[in-house]
Amino acid sequence: MEKNQEIALTQLRKSVEKLGSSTEGYGNPTLMRFLIARSMDQDKAAKMFVQWQNWRAAIVPNGVISESEIEDELEPRKIYLQGLSKDKYPVMIIKSSKHFPSKDNVQFKKFVVHLLDKTIASSFKGREIGNEKLIGILDLQNIGYKNIDARGLITGFQFLQAYYPERLAKCFILHMPRFFVSVWRMVSRFLEKATLEKIVIVTNEDERQDFIKEVGEEVLPEEYGGRAKLVAIQDVVLAPFEG
Repeated sequence: MEKNQEIALTQLRKSVEKLGSSTEGYGNPTLMRFLIARSMDQDKAAKMFVQWQNWRAAIVPNGVISESEIEDELEPRKIYLQGLSKDKYPVMIIKSSKHFPSKDNVQFKKFVVHLLDKTIASSFKGREIGNEKLIGILDLQNIGYKNIDARGLITGFQFLQAYYPERLAKCFILHMPRFFVSVWRMVSRFLEKATLEKIVIVTNEDERQDFIKEVGEEVLPEEYGGRAKLVAIQDVVLAPFEG
């Protein structure tokens, strides 16, 4: 690790203590994500870290969101977890045609936390390092107006930005219909520049081939140009977590 990074991490730990919290139990890779997300500004990173700690304590008091808490969101089987990409990032697929705006906003937020936590956890066996990232694939094929959920999209991306800093490696958006373009423009206003730079809207054959190459045929389902089968996230069994 570079000397300036070591200094920044030391200062971050001190700044967190000044805010009345602690970084005990969190390794450098985890703390570096917050520093990177705040352009290496230790005070801003410390504030973000403490806000994340308070948020986790409130929304995930038991450390995990159980499937019994989010049964309504799991029932449509709209989220798929496909294994690791060529760069060893877990690949999550969202089939938007199976999604409808939630009537229970609290359950939906817990659902977002569950799928992000489980996707990240699928990238390691037993023990988290802290710098794991994920690839998201948002498939808009066959969506209708009833499937449009701008608030849900904004919630998902805002959670990634505020509470999962530097967890998103890339997000691919497939089959975007014309009527969705105005929705995406509105959603984009809520996204940080760093997030927008990680989003690729696949619109032609060259981009599709690049998408297949980056993710990998081994984990991509056949309908996306790969050789795998779709695996619903609730059907994925993870290795025991070692804390």
